Amino acid sequence: MSHPFIIQGMSHPFIILYGNVLSCLSASPSSRWNSQRAMMALAHLCILKVYLAHSRHLILQVRLQQYVNCELPDVQAGFRKGRGTRDQIANIHWIMEKAREFQKNIYFCFIDYAKAFDCVDHNKLWKILKEMGIPDHLICLLRNLYTGQEATVRTGHGTTDWFQIGKGVRQGCILSPCLFNFYAEYIMRNAGLEETQTGIKIAGRNINNLRYADDTTLMAESEEELKSLLMKVKVESEKVGLKLNIQKTKIMASGPITSWEIDGETVETVSDFIFLGPKITADGDCSHEIKRCLLLGRKVMTNLDSMFKSRDVTLPTKVRLVKAMVFPVVMYGCESWTVKKAEHQRIDAFDLWCWRRLLRVPWTARRSNQSILKEISPGISLEGMMLKLKLQYFGHLM
Repeated sequence: MSHPFIIQGMSHPFIILYGNVLSCLSASPSSRWNSQRAMMALAHLCILKVYLAHSRHLILQVRLQQYVNCELPDVQAGFRKGRGTRDQIANIHWIMEKAREFQKNIYFCFIDYAKAFDCVDHNKLWKILKEMGIPDHLICLLRNLYTGQEATVRTGHGTTDWFQIGKGVRQGCILSPCLFNFYAEYIMRNAGLEETQTGIKIAGRNINNLRYADDTTLMAESEEELKSLLMKVKVESEKVGLKLNIQKTKIMASGPITSWEIDGETVETVSDFIFLGPKITADGDCSHEIKRCLLLGRKVMTNLDSMFKSRDVTLPTKVRLVKAMVFPVVMYGCESWTVKKAEHQRIDAFDLWCWRRLLRVPWTARRSNQSILKEISPGISLEGMMLKLKLQYFGHLM
């Protein structure tokens, strides 16, 4: 085992400090320069060396985790044990439902950072970790992992000279989300979000932000309060090298709102927003999201047609395929859905549509739903699976 040497000697093999930088297009089809992402491929690492490096990082992550739980608030759900996207999705749904119940306006700002993980300044990161109470020997190990890191840019015309890297957390490293969470927490503390009385009052507690790693959502009961929160976060973010992407930062409000301008750019006001996967609307109605999920499920089901036509795949395997690839798409975020009678009918209809399509039975065929279900023997309906997820999540909260 190499970890005693690494922890006591506080050093890393030099081989993991060098890599090639490749320019890759992001998900956006735009050809603008800011749609390019720098990806670093570690140089000449055999499988054994990759495994050893990963093992060392895993040990460091375990050591850091105890400080993560102490320093990070419960509004940060990114890359933390026992927390996930469904928690923040449920939180925002419930906040909107309560605001509607008590007839209060609510204002959201969905912040998008420009290349957040790539702009983390290494020197500032070590100071932040020190302020967060991380022991010196762990900071030294992390610093050694990044100090002396060099890269070369490879293009179609050749490669550049080697140069030092002073920004960005390592891509694909299990330590990177943890390090970024500390970095983001430092911003929020300096912005004074915990101390301010601005936000939503729930059971005597003031909540003004929800976070999942770099996905930050600010919330307030008035437009002026929300703008104040946003400007505080913007100022503190820029102090440590993170800049807001104004074009992708959105405002959503259930009440009246005016046009915002930041640094000469207009912040777009939207009536709906894709929040960690699901679509949320200003009125807090889940019916739009349920319809969207059913449509996404239909697309996945259609893409699997060739598999359903194959005679080499058994019927039980096809049924398991639907449950593993189609239903999870539809059920994502369903733990916090408020399902009305019309949505119940749509979900049941989609369930039967899937089984009919699997069996290649058209709606015009004179076959009852009962005969379809008897042949398929699904065991539990789609609505039953959703109810099971809701009960499991209720148990998770309790």
